[in-house]
Amino acid sequence: MKYGVFIQTNHKQIVGALVAEHAIRRYSRHNDAFDVTIMHTRDYPFFAAREGQLYLRDGVKRVWLNDDLQSFTPTRFLPPELMGYEGRAVVIDPDIFAAADVWELLSRDMGGKAILCRMRSGPKGFIDGMWASSVMLLDCAKLTHWQVEKQFNAMFSFEIDYQPWIGLRYEDQSTIGVLENEWNDFDRFTRATKMLHTTRRKTQPWKTGLPTDWRPAERFRLFPPIGWLMRARRHLFGEYGLLGTYKPHPDPNQEAFFFGLLKECILQGKISEEFLRREMAQNHVRHDAFEVLDRTPDLPPPDRHPLEGALRLAS
Repeated sequence: MKYGVFIQTNHKQIVGALVAEHAIRRYSRHNDAFDVTIMHTRDYPFFAAREGQLYLRDGVKRVWLNDDLQSFTPTRFLPPELMGYEGRAVVIDPDIFAAADVWELLSRDMGGKAILCRMRSGPKGFIDGMWASSVMLLDCAKLTHWQVEKQFNAMFSFEIDYQPWIGLRYEDQSTIGVLENEWNDFDRFTRATKMLHTTRRKTQPWKTGLPTDWRPAERFRLFPPIGWLMRARRHLFGEYGLLGTYKPHPDPNQEAFFFGLLKECILQGKISEEFLRREMAQNHVRHDAFEVLDRTPDLPPPDRHPLEGALRLAS
């Protein structure tokens, strides 16, 4: 059987994707058993073809911008097609970092399901029944109906809504199984964490201090007036107007884990200092990244969970 791990990215999150690939390889004892592929939006022309066009997102017509921080999300549905609808695939966002062996996930019994993932947190999960497709284990042979370019284009004819598509609401729900939260831990880092997801975009550790470059939701079911205010903000001040800057992550251990991985990437030549400086100049990586790296402790060996070491950054 073929096995693959797929990491989504665009130009703004490429450093995160490279660090995510390093983490996958660092913590696996079965690296010969699977491939790792970074799926970059630039490699799929249908993204660029829709630049500036209106699409449907949570019942609201929005402008598609490839420059948005999360323009990569439709690539979540590409792995079955890239695998020739054969074998197993794990797909993750570029802000998800393994702390355990991904082979444990790739090789598990799926119980006949096509997809394993966890529910979203908050109202979208508990009220709307949306799944967190940011980490999925996929049985590719059962997902031949995933034809990404066709489904992506259907958002622009308003036949498909981005939010239920990304939340797997168009799937036969009987084909989806529940994945333990530890495989997609939302900004929670414990010794049980197998994949850390720095999902709160406002506090992604490598973005601190940069201008906000992601677009918030414009529909809030629990209190709709917030959505009205967000739409008014966009119309009056632009897509990113009044959104401020990225804030420090509230958990220093999560920041230290990311920068510990990044430090190894530089030492091993997976990311060059020149490349990182270019990303800093483009506001893709915080401007004090090298100062943070200088005070970042080394990670424990791969056979130990990262929290077994003294991760917290030096002051």
